[in-house]
Formats: sequence, C-alpha cells, structure tokens
Amino acid sequence: MNNTGKLILIVDDEPEICWVLERILKKVGGICHLAHSAEEAISMVECHQYHMAFLDAKLPDLDGFELARCLRKSNPDLNIAMVSGYYYKADQTILMAIQTGLISSFIAKPFIHEEILNALNHCLR
Repeated sequence: MNNTGKLILIVDDEPEICWVLERILKKVGGICHLAHSAEEAISMVECHQYHMAFLDAKLPDLDGFELARCLRKSNPDLNIAMVSGYYYKADQTILMAIQTGLISSFIAKPFIHEEILNALNHCLR
C-alpha cells in the first residue's frame, strides 16, 4: 500500500518512542506530527485531518483510551493504534476497545518495525 502523504499523529510521552515511530513511518512516506501529551494531541486534531494515530495507553495528563474518545469527537473516522507496554494483546480492556471500535489495533511495547507497518497498512486499507 502506498502511504505517501498520509498524515499520522504519534502521541507518546517518551520522546524516544516518538522518534522511533516517526522514523519507521517516514520510510513508507508517512507525514508525522508528534505530541508528547494528550492536551497537545487534542489541539493538533482540531487543526489537522489525520489518517491515523498511534497513541500511548498511559500518558501523564490523560489515559490513552480517554484520549482516543476525545480524538474521535473531532474525527470519528480516525484509525487509532494503541501502543503500550502496560497492556497485553489479550487484555480484556484492549479486546473491548477493539470490539467497540474505539481503537483499530493494538501493539505491545517493545515492538518490531513490522508490527507498526502492519497496523498502518491494515488501518489504511
């Protein structure tokens, strides 16, 4: 899939994670905007129409699931991948979030590059 020009929001309070995700996504043509807090992400979604967002589940100012709900108010069609070292793929919270459509996919930290690219391609089909 061609991801050239796709606008992607990356939200994580760890700058290193943002840096890694940005490098992975830029290699396939994604245009990345970085936010280190939920407040910053909410402001950015009000100004831009993102194709996809990669959200950390645990942010200092707001839970990642609550952030997903806020982002959906501005962009109901936003594809959201939750990235977390706190939850695991079979966690009931994650399963419910996917089942209800709150998030499109889940990626556990530490992740491999292919997991990020697979989530991007799956969500933007």
